[in-house]
Amino acid sequence: MSQPSTWTKTIVASMTSYIDAGSIVAGGAGVMLWQEYLGMDEYKVGFFSALGPNALGAAIGALIGGRICDLYGRKLVYTYDLVFYILGMLLVIFAVNFPMLLIGYIIVGISVGADVAASWTLIAENAPAENRARHCGTAQFMWALGPCVVLMLSAIVNYFGLGLLGNRLVFAHLAVIAFIVWIMRLRMPESEEWKSNKEKEKELIASGVWQKTSYWDLFTNRVNLRGLLLLIGVYMIWNLSAGTMGGLLPYIYSNAGGLSTTASQALPALLFGTSCLATLFIFMTLADKYSRRVIFCVVANLFILAWGLFLLPAAWMGMPVFVMIAVLMGINNGSGQQAFYQMWAAEMFPARYRAAAQGFSFFTARFCLSIWLFIVPVLMAKSGMTIVAVILVAFAAISMLIGTIFCPNTAGKTLEQIENERYGGGK
Repeated sequence: MSQPSTWTKTIVASMTSYIDAGSIVAGGAGVMLWQEYLGMDEYKVGFFSALGPNALGAAIGALIGGRICDLYGRKLVYTYDLVFYILGMLLVIFAVNFPMLLIGYIIVGISVGADVAASWTLIAENAPAENRARHCGTAQFMWALGPCVVLMLSAIVNYFGLGLLGNRLVFAHLAVIAFIVWIMRLRMPESEEWKSNKEKEKELIASGVWQKTSYWDLFTNRVNLRGLLLLIGVYMIWNLSAGTMGGLLPYIYSNAGGLSTTASQALPALLFGTSCLATLFIFMTLADKYSRRVIFCVVANLFILAWGLFLLPAAWMGMPVFVMIAVLMGINNGSGQQAFYQMWAAEMFPARYRAAAQGFSFFTARFCLSIWLFIVPVLMAKSGMTIVAVILVAFAAISMLIGTIFCPNTAGKTLEQIENERYGGGK
């Protein structure tokens, strides 16, 4: 059987991002409908938002899946976790009570978290050094395309008055996509980078040069620790704002902006449509050729401005401002912190730690987000949107500063070159 092309591998792996982000936004788009159907108070809304693919569920999946990827290969997780994703989706689609809905959404979250650690690692390992941003950006493009399609579908089914049935159909489309991707993945090979490094590792351990790799090396090795702190500082802090955008922005538009359900879902569709364009024409086009530090800084500042617009006087908060917020957030979402994070997470660690580092940093980001998403609806109900917006601006600003100051110089270098520069002859 002939080997799939590099781009085929990239595109199939990138579909993880489509169903991950699609699941997050489908939940956010339908939360008001489920709230009405099941009589969910703000605390149950918080649990629903905090325990699924946007937060704790994905966090747990990434932590476990990342370590399994490094021990037993990317393909094991990459292939079979979509089976669990589909099972979780079926629970959501046919949910008739809150426990059924919540359990299904948690299973979906765990599945996509594990898949992200495997897929994002695979993309970077397969990508040519001179085009790594272009390949990694494909996953980011799919991460924007999934929500864009989900929100447009949600707006359509709401326009035709399908209500909760419409949201169930949106979730069903994600289950169908996951099944198709699972079939395609069955013929995808294991990462050559992982296989090669695993063989070298076995030889060095047998000769007594190395000891067996431990998970705790991530925290006891100074180079590993510095890399983890950068990833957490950039992605975890940014994700507190971005996760609010992805999981609760329709809820915020409806409750803080007074928009209709259709409008509150159509605006985020504009956001993610802008994300697709930003990924194609900024990150994928420029990040392999020009200063990544400058690109990161400019795009990260747009996210600060976007959340800052929520601080305008209520009389100014009309549709033009909401459109501007969507566009600014979309540019950042497509070519900002997450795009750089998924690339840096693969570049900055050797193959024996790579997926585990991605999994741990992803776990940290989604775990903290789960706590924050439980708080946001309650905080909005008691204190209003202004306080929430101030906090989100602060998160975005801190992430921007960390990424701009500590941006690694990895453009155009092979993974082996980066490893030699960062680790020398040591572990």
